[in-house]
Amino acid sequence: MVSHINITEALSSPRPIIDVRSPKEYLQGHIPRAINIPLFTDEERAQVGTTYKQVSKEAAIELGTELVNPKLIDFILHSKQAAPEGSAIIHCWRGGMRSQSFAKHLSDNGFVELSVITGGYKSYRNHVLTQLKAPIQIKLLGGYTGSGKTYILSELKKRGHQVLDLEGLAHHKGSAFGGIGEEAQPTSEQFCNNLFEAIHQLDITQPIWIEDESYSIGTVNVPQEIHTQMRSSNLIFIDIPAEERAKHLVQEYTQVGDHLLAESILKLSKRLGLEKVNLALELLSEKQYYEVALLSLGYYDKLYTKGKNRKATRRVTTISLSSTNHYENALALEKLNL
Repeated sequence: MVSHINITEALSSPRPIIDVRSPKEYLQGHIPRAINIPLFTDEERAQVGTTYKQVSKEAAIELGTELVNPKLIDFILHSKQAAPEGSAIIHCWRGGMRSQSFAKHLSDNGFVELSVITGGYKSYRNHVLTQLKAPIQIKLLGGYTGSGKTYILSELKKRGHQVLDLEGLAHHKGSAFGGIGEEAQPTSEQFCNNLFEAIHQLDITQPIWIEDESYSIGTVNVPQEIHTQMRSSNLIFIDIPAEERAKHLVQEYTQVGDHLLAESILKLSKRLGLEKVNLALELLSEKQYYEVALLSLGYYDKLYTKGKNRKATRRVTTISLSSTNHYENALALEKLNL
């Protein structure tokens, strides 16, 4: 038997979710815990779509059936792996023919509890964008590059504070060097979905620590609904000497390979200028990592100061710290009791 449920019911259910859209659709954005068992490949989906537009709906259905029939046994096998108890939630883009035919096929072959999400993935996206508009209590942590803000937030989380790790979700640390050693970044749409799921695990009526970020983190964008709230939140700015931050950057990046560092330096050509970039590359070739870090900080400090000054002074609390020791710095932030 196949039933229909709304997106709220689907998300609150512990049952496995099967996404039958094409791999490209899934990669663009999906419900984080959904398992992709595509009815069509990307190429097949394009063929069916073209037939629908250029010939007729009936011809498209006939082609779709022809393409799907050889895979019917595989659909059952893969679905049993995803949902061994024979109970699952199915969805496509809008809860239409793909999800309904897939669910009926499983129902006809031994699955005992199947539900199709009304409105499909589109309803999930609408739900996400609506929920992200809800106000959250943000404690915004700022500081110059190399301050170890991510490590401080991690320590605060260990100490029981609520933390939303935007850079962790984005797989990027924000600067030209931020992608080094990270997994491939998700799409902005998937980043948004993952962010929603992370917020959903928190109590939004209580303070949530977030690192101050620009609108873009590498290739992904922070949802406007969240970024607007960040921009209007009070900023707690940690001020650590550049020399200490340079030491931290040396520890952070010198194990990844000079060729990756060189590639990142070249990304700054337009902003640093050819003379400084060539100097940085020369220092790198001589293994003078500390000097390279200081040179890079000269650029990033000016950039961050410009952004920080856009906030009204009354909403910026500056705390001076002597080192990048994240444990001690987390304790110092706790004592502020802001």
